[in-house]
Amino acid sequence: MGEKVKGNLLIIGGAEDKYGESEILKAAAALFGGEDARVAVVTTATQRPEEVGQEYRNVFERLGVKNIEVLKIDTRYEAESPENSQKILNSTGVFFTGGDQLRISSIIGGTRVYSALHEVYSKGVAIVGTSAGASVMSGTMIVDGNSNDAARKCTLKMAPGIGLLEEVIIDQHFDQRGRLGRLLCGVAQNPYMLGIGIDEDTSVRVYPDAHFEVIGSNAVTVIDGKSITSSNVSELKPDEILAISGVTIHVLPDGYGFDMKSRKVLKH
Repeated sequence: MGEKVKGNLLIIGGAEDKYGESEILKAAAALFGGEDARVAVVTTATQRPEEVGQEYRNVFERLGVKNIEVLKIDTRYEAESPENSQKILNSTGVFFTGGDQLRISSIIGGTRVYSALHEVYSKGVAIVGTSAGASVMSGTMIVDGNSNDAARKCTLKMAPGIGLLEEVIIDQHFDQRGRLGRLLCGVAQNPYMLGIGIDEDTSVRVYPDAHFEVIGSNAVTVIDGKSITSSNVSELKPDEILAISGVTIHVLPDGYGFDMKSRKVLKH
């Protein structure tokens, strides 16, 4: 088993409250350093970078963060920019917006910005991502798969993420888009990995010791595949309904947590 996590993460299931109590984004602002924070907002995932960047600038300013840089990283050329990588290195927190997670990994992967991100992460700088920015946090991420459908073999597309959290598969908008089936497929294919499905307006605050706490108004579903006794996922009939037995599922609301090393539920 490798080292799962090396720093501080806040992983949001999408559609977080931006204009009310904003509990999750308040937690993000505090993690970043509050009034003294220097936040880099990365809009790579979205095809509306100016609009989305301005929205999060407004939200974090309302929450007391004064120094916010929205980074323009829409191409690999911009991800190799010394200016953009330096802004990451100077930050006390990095925020990834939603959109398409494959844009993040394919544009940033292996570039100066990617190296800067891992450098600050290893020093304890908080990295926060919502929706697509949540999925990309792990070493292996879901790119596409059936929502609101029974679990079917060979319907899940996966790709490397940016590798801040290892041995985990993250899915977002989880209950709202009926994604239990596709996360079960992901864990059936990789039983040593934990599946973490995060509902909208809900997040996991991941600590360097590899435990997390749930923050938000809905729930987090944890799928533990180590207990699987059998599945048909490797059999040669594509698009079959997945058969799986012995899988362990935990549903955790605010006030609960999970130790990813011991695979134990925590109450805090």
